[in-house]
Amino acid sequence: MRFTATPRGARLARRLVSHYLHEWGHPYNSPANDTAALIAAELAANAVRHGRVPGRDFRLRLVIDTVATTIRIEVSDTRTERMPTLTTPAPDAEAGRGLVLVAALATHWGTTPRPSAPGKTVWAEIGPCPDR
Repeated sequence: MRFTATPRGARLARRLVSHYLHEWGHPYNSPANDTAALIAAELAANAVRHGRVPGRDFRLRLVIDTVATTIRIEVSDTRTERMPTLTTPAPDAEAGRGLVLVAALATHWGTTPRPSAPGKTVWAEIGPCPDR
């Protein structure tokens, strides 16, 4: 799925992840749906805030492995020079907790370069899913 690199695009990405997971057997308000939607929201928000290149969209890919019962969320942007780093924000900081949440909720997460386009992909996996 492709979205505009705006707050509205990030919000739509989160909602569509939740919708697709519901359609694919992970109901709204289930642990897997809630966790995946939160991770998607954080990754999409980071793509908009830190990976935005004017005139370029970000992409979200959602993959369910029914055998391993895992969900993989991938968010790609076109900004190569700004790689995400996991840091602990100051207690009074107003931002900087997105990747901390992703790392806490995901089974695995990381970054990969985009082989066919400029930029990077930040991905996270959760699973095995508790509602399966």
